[in-house]
Order: sequence, then C-alpha cells, then structure tokens
Amino acid sequence: MTAATTLPTPSSRVHREPVEATGTAVLDVVVPVFDEERDLGPCVRRLHRHLTDALPYPFRITVADNASTDATLDVADALADEFAEVSVVHLDEKGRGRALRAVWSASDAPVLAYMDVDLSTDLNALLPLVAPLISGHSDLAIGSRLAPSSRVVRGVKREVISRCYNVLLRGTLRARFSDAQCGFKAIRADVARRLLPLVEDTGWFFDTELLVLAERSGLRIHEVPVDWVDDPDSRVDVVATAVADLKGVARVGRALATGALPVAQLRRELGRGEIGSADERADERAGVAPGMTAQIVRFAAIGIVSTLAFLLLYSLFRAALPAQASNLLALVITAVANTAANRRLTFGIRGRRHAGRSQVEGLVVFGLGLALTSGSLALLGVLAPAASHGIELAVLVLANLVATLLRFVAYRAWVFHPRRQQA
Repeated sequence: MTAATTLPTPSSRVHREPVEATGTAVLDVVVPVFDEERDLGPCVRRLHRHLTDALPYPFRITVADNASTDATLDVADALADEFAEVSVVHLDEKGRGRALRAVWSASDAPVLAYMDVDLSTDLNALLPLVAPLISGHSDLAIGSRLAPSSRVVRGVKREVISRCYNVLLRGTLRARFSDAQCGFKAIRADVARRLLPLVEDTGWFFDTELLVLAERSGLRIHEVPVDWVDDPDSRVDVVATAVADLKGVARVGRALATGALPVAQLRRELGRGEIGSADERADERAGVAPGMTAQIVRFAAIGIVSTLAFLLLYSLFRAALPAQASNLLALVITAVANTAANRRLTFGIRGRRHAGRSQVEGLVVFGLGLALTSGSLALLGVLAPAASHGIELAVLVLANLVATLLRFVAYRAWVFHPRRQQA
C-alpha cells in the first residue's frame, strides 16, 4: 500500500435491512480446501445435514478448491452431483484468503460465511453466528475460542501462540476483537463488497486484515463463544504462518499510520456511529491509531539506547562475573531506566501517580526479556560451549530484539494503557 485509496462517495449512509428469504440462498458457507480428499466428504455431508435441520433459510455450501494435487476436486464434484445445495469453485493458486475473496465476491447470497474443513468448531454455533447478520444487527461475526464461556481442547503450544498473537494485535493495531484466527466467520455481502478490494493478503492473515479494516471503519463485529477441538492432523506450518502474520501486522500498521487505507471514508459510509473519546474519534477519522507513529519512533530510540547501555554494562560485568549473572545485572539496571524513559517520553505520562506500579509491572515485562536472553545464553552454552564473547553478544542482540517487540506490546496494551492510568 503506497498511496491512499479513494472510494466513490454514496449519497447517504448505508442502512442495514433484515435479509428476506427468497428462492435463492440466504447463506453461502465456503469451505476452502487443499488436498483434503479424505476429510472433504464427511465434512460436507455433516455440514449439509446440520444446515438442513437447523437453518430456516435456503443455503448453499461452496467448496473452494485451492489448487489441490490429489483427488479433492473429484470428491467435490461428486458431492455437487449428490446435493443440489453444493457447488464447487476451483482455483489454480493456493491461499485461503484468495479462495474466500474469489467466492465471496461472486456469490449472490446476502450473508457469507466460511469454516475449516476439519470442522473443529461445534456446528451448533453456526446459527448464532449468522443470525445477527441476517437480522441486520451486525456486519461481521466471528467465532471466539478465547471468550470466557468457550470450551476449547487444544495443545499448550497452540494456546500460547493464539493468545500471544491476539495480545500483539491489541498492542500494535488496537484490535478489540478477541480471536482473529478461528476458522469460523461470517460477513454481510454488502459489507464484503466494500472491504474485500482493500484486503491485500491471500493467505492466513486475510482474516485479521479484514477484521482490523472493519473495526477501524466503525462496523459492528459480533462474537460467538464456540466449543472447539484441535485437529491433531492439522498441516498448518506454524512458523511460516507466524512470520507471514508479523509481516501482515507491520504492513497494515504502516497503511493505517500513513492513511493509505481510507478508513475515514469507510466510517462515514458504513460506520454505525462514533465511539470512544473525542481524541480517539479524531484519530480514527484520520486512519491512525492514537499516538502510534510517535510512540513507535520514541520507543525505538529508547530501545536503541537501552540496548547499547545493556551491552556496555554486560561487557563490564562480564570481566568479573559469569555470563548469567552479568546478564541479570545489566538487564535489571536497563529495565528500570527503560520503563521510566518510556513512561515519560513514549507514552507521555507525567507525575508520580502509579509510577511505582508501572515499575513493578515493568519488571514483570523485564522478566520476559530475562527469560528470553537467559534462555538464549543457556541454549548457546549447550550447542556451542566454547563460543566466543562476540558470539555471546550477537545472540543477546537477537534475543533483545524479540524481547523489545514483546515489551512494546506489553507497555502499550497493559502497563501504560490510558484506561489503567486514569483509574
């Protein structure tokens, strides 16, 4: 995104009307698949049976084949012959976001949804998901595995990754929705037609980008607690997906900060009214998160100074102390100074009120940095016990970069959050 995008200005604000049942499908449920010849048949049959029994509207199930190399397309065609409500779309390129954009853009149904082929989400949440869109109450709906009443069965690694990702979104893009990655979402077609041309990602980040754009545009996002059971046979590359997500967060954050996304115009046309404080509304109209650009610049400058100070202190202590002790002392000193500097310069908090609490919470954040850097040193000691001092410093620099990202997210979303400072 390099230049601001301009949308045609309608004569008046969009008004949502309840969807009326007609002869055509009211709901189009897309199932994106890639090499799913084994699971596709049971998934579609189970979904068709549930929709027939539970949904009081005409529906369609669209299988979006993402360039499968096995017999997935043949299975999909057979299902289309078996059920009148099943259709098939084949794409020559992979990408869940690409598949959803293609099908949703062409669908004639007023409400569009998608779910993963493994059906990890309990289908009893489908009607509560789409009902607010059919009635006109909401614009998008998402299943949330992180809602207090959700019941989720999955491994610790995926749980930690999911929660950290959503904390990252709250800290960097000020997202207020609770679960960006659950493969169980729906959107009104009139809203989709306005937002989809602005969503660039064609992979797993597609959901997040769409939700952030919708939220910044003043649209109403309905969340449904879901029962969800992890698929042990999932073939998602967690590392590659995480890297792509981080790149997507940076790209969208930059687009919002520079005004390349026309959220102000979208809010005027599609939004459901102003929310938040006057300053927040002004920032939203400008398409910029409150203070985001200035905070990033100041935080980065303080981070550079802190890193240099840490390396200097570590080198001084290392002449007389072991590596772990030197790391601990250098981190404690720079953490206290870093918290105080960011409190005043990055987040503009003056006075002594909550200063002690901020330092305590800053030390908690420091503990995360200590775990990362100490863990990196310990791992280096196992893998390369004879590593030089220069290699030690290089490992610590890399670990500190990761710790710095986590620190900014924690500072912005927790330690120095405006609502906590006013309490």
